[in-house]
Amino acid sequence: MRTRWRDFEIVTCGPWCQGPTLAQALLTIERAGLDVEAFDDPRHVHLVLEVLKGVFADREYYYGDPAFVDVGLDVLLSPAHADARLAAIDPERAAHGLPEPLGRPVDLALHHVAPGERSGPAPRDTSYVCVIDADGRALSATPSDGSYCSPAIPGLGIVPSERGLQSRPDPRHPSGVAPGKRPRLTPNPALAVRDDGSVLAIGCPGGDMQVQAMLQVILNAFVFGMDVQEAIDAPRYGTWSFPNSFAPFEYLPGRVTLEDRFDDALPAALERLGHDVVRWPASTRKAAAVEAIHADARTGFLRAGADPRQPASAIVA
Repeated sequence: MRTRWRDFEIVTCGPWCQGPTLAQALLTIERAGLDVEAFDDPRHVHLVLEVLKGVFADREYYYGDPAFVDVGLDVLLSPAHADARLAAIDPERAAHGLPEPLGRPVDLALHHVAPGERSGPAPRDTSYVCVIDADGRALSATPSDGSYCSPAIPGLGIVPSERGLQSRPDPRHPSGVAPGKRPRLTPNPALAVRDDGSVLAIGCPGGDMQVQAMLQVILNAFVFGMDVQEAIDAPRYGTWSFPNSFAPFEYLPGRVTLEDRFDDALPAALERLGHDVVRWPASTRKAAAVEAIHADARTGFLRAGADPRQPASAIVA
């Protein structure tokens, strides 16, 4: 899937994963206008959080395997839809839950699962790799699949993928389980190709935090002017005001988490706006672990960044 953002073409996977949410978020924030100078300005953070709520609402209401579901990406990625989502955002007050669908009606029940009610071990996470070779060819990939605690099928020795946990049991859901239907996956590697020939390969593990972390790194680098590694190192925040992609689909209306490296003024400002703020440690794997390479056509340099939040490396070979 290819989407224009500024002087970039954003290349993501389709709506059988959450890839288009990255393009939606970038387009919607751009329509709102970025009139701040700092990535941690409370007005900017509030806007990003509220935009993400609308984007994840669209993911919940419409995304699914396009072989089975009419997702309507042409509408979801349109300026009119971005404007409608922005019109529903109150700059002075956080939306408590998932925003309502716009356009096509949906018939879904959102089940609130309180924190701590999940059972079983936390799943091991996605892997991510990006490469740009000497000829400028770029790869961005999530070559992983959860299976470490799946059972071996007796008599066959087959260990099935755990990605089925991302299908919903409700057949009305666009990602409801059905024969031959792909679950709506969280892995979503991306590329950003600039009109001048520059290329950014970017991605990460991290479940529902993936798009949120990738979005912040892209904004840090190409709006706030940070170097790739600096953009990755910067503290992050995230919203959880939507059903989680993994069973039991935990839904935490109003919840915002942020790494505890921000100035105290930011969480205080977000709380005044009505966000339910929970602080993470100063640097945590829960904020995802973004890896990226930027091949800058203007300078001829390759700039790579590896996230210190998990074991990762930027290597020249």
